Amino acid sequence: MLANCKCKCNNIHLQFASNIKNIFNLIFMKNLKQRSECPISCSLDVWGDKWSLLIIRDLMFAKECTYGDFLKSDEKIATNILASRLQALEENQLIVKLDHPDSKAKVLYKLTQKGIDLLPIMIEINLWAEKYFTIPEERKGMLEEVKKDKDGFIKSMSEDLKNHS
Repeated sequence: MLANCKCKCNNIHLQFASNIKNIFNLIFMKNLKQRSECPISCSLDVWGDKWSLLIIRDLMFAKECTYGDFLKSDEKIATNILASRLQALEENQLIVKLDHPDSKAKVLYKLTQKGIDLLPIMIEINLWAEKYFTIPEERKGMLEEVKKDKDGFIKSMSEDLKNHS
């Protein structure tokens, strides 16, 4: 319809219609778009950026975090990126936002079962990093436990995360 508009602001109408379509797709179609049916590609669409993995890491090892806790991490995430990633992880049901028991001004973020299910991947990333990078001593201790009984470690930590939620 707008393409047939004869007024002088036809380009503005078309640009407005295009913007509305883009906003609609961002809000309502976000979870339906997939680049392919490849499981790796689909998974990376949900959690595959640097910041999302670091948020998941913090929640796995701290079990719960406030917005301020994430800002204190060594990686120094920008506030706009943090807000965006938390929203995306919540929309994709990897994390949940809960009322803080001590402050009405704060919220707590925790992993859902879907987020907890990423633990084996996070363990493998840590094992890979240990081979190629210098890692902190406390992480080395955790990885020694993993190497003794990876399945047992994952099961125990998964249960701990689930019971803490």
